[in-house]
Amino acid sequence: MRLIYWSSAWTIAADFLAWMVIHLSISYAAYRIPVAWFDVDRPLFRTRQWEKNGQIWQQLTRVRSWKRHLPDGAALFRQGFRKKTMQRDQGWYRLFVLESRRAELTHWISLLPAPLFFLWNPVWVGWIMIGYAILVNLPCVIAQRYNRPRFAARLNKAGHHTENG
Repeated sequence: MRLIYWSSAWTIAADFLAWMVIHLSISYAAYRIPVAWFDVDRPLFRTRQWEKNGQIWQQLTRVRSWKRHLPDGAALFRQGFRKKTMQRDQGWYRLFVLESRRAELTHWISLLPAPLFFLWNPVWVGWIMIGYAILVNLPCVIAQRYNRPRFAARLNKAGHHTENG
């Protein structure tokens, strides 16, 4: 329900500014969570049986063909984990699994503020903002849920137990 009324120009500016603040704030907050927090088996990050170790995402969305085009949020932070610097060792695989959990959490949380846009936008624009939130964040969640089980399997094969993703 719209409670704040601005001109169209101010409303558009508020939308852009709000999304920028939301994305940067949530990303920074997630970046500040110690990596050890992601080393704990949490229900949100578990690979479900129906996901077939991530393969369901390839079958449904062809994730392999587009995931490389997703932006790497690590570029926002000096100490961010850059996936493009892949190394073929167990330490890197373990860190990848943990950081993919951080990325997934970031994108799930980034969906939550979308309904706030109904406060200063017409209803139809509020729905566009919800669509935007889904369109921007869901592909990133899918990429994490596709990749993580594969790297977790590499770790498990090498004897470093990790939950299945």
